[in-house]
Amino acid sequence: MATEEPRSYNGVGESKPGLDAAVREILARLDTELVGLKPVKTRIREIAALLVIDRMRREEGLIAESPSLHMCFTGNPGTGKTTVAMRMAEILRRLGYSRKGHLVTVTRDDLVGQYVGHTAPKTREVLKRAMGGVLFIDEAYYLYRPENERDYGQEAIEIMLQIMENNREDLVVILAGYKDRMDRFFQGNPGMKSRITHHIDFPDYTAGELMEIAKLMLAQQDYRLSPEGENALGQYIARRMAQPNFANARSIRNALERARLRQAARLLASSERPLTRDALMTLEAEEIMASRVMDESKTKTAEHD
Repeated sequence: MATEEPRSYNGVGESKPGLDAAVREILARLDTELVGLKPVKTRIREIAALLVIDRMRREEGLIAESPSLHMCFTGNPGTGKTTVAMRMAEILRRLGYSRKGHLVTVTRDDLVGQYVGHTAPKTREVLKRAMGGVLFIDEAYYLYRPENERDYGQEAIEIMLQIMENNREDLVVILAGYKDRMDRFFQGNPGMKSRITHHIDFPDYTAGELMEIAKLMLAQQDYRLSPEGENALGQYIARRMAQPNFANARSIRNALERARLRQAARLLASSERPLTRDALMTLEAEEIMASRVMDESKTKTAEHD
């Protein structure tokens, strides 16, 4: 009796199922783009694996109910939520769960109107643009304002709930925001909570991870830190993390942008001509130490720079 040849699922003749090469490339890029966030990356890999297995089951004629893919990303600003949403959209397209694979990013202002009859068309227009892809709603908790009886956010939520249920094979909604505020949002909107299958928490970065992120950002623009500059940035990170309104990688990006401005001013004021390649690439300690964050007298009040 002839035996059935094992089906190859990864294009290289292996009988063991695996992720498509394109999906592997996306996940590898996620590792490259984002430092740390191990639990987040693990969860995204698990979701990708689930989708691959679901597709394999369909090909074998097995029962495969379309998985619910609506998600909630919680965490502080600058922890990579938007980047992960972009990669998730790519994964969905590669695996055939999304027609377009595009990401539409919105906030409350894009969904909620200012007067009677204004919210429904705004919300439906956004949903129409997002069809076939992923709708990413940042600071989603602002949609729900129970203290204001004349607020129209609830109307937007009700429209979204209907679309999320009836079109879940053509639209993935990702809600994002601070964890405590999203928890309160779900308490007031159990219908929305029941439609969100995947809750992923994005942890804050450590000081070491932020330094790694800084070096990665600089390398992507052909910059680097001198040894003294790296030491100064380490001090900056420690102080900035202890201040209000710290936004993780976003704060580090802003700090490096200002350091580049100071470097440019220093180089143009320099008597050295012509400027060497090394000088053009290197950020020195003085560019970092000039920040208000490093000023002892202003540390308690400085929230930026």
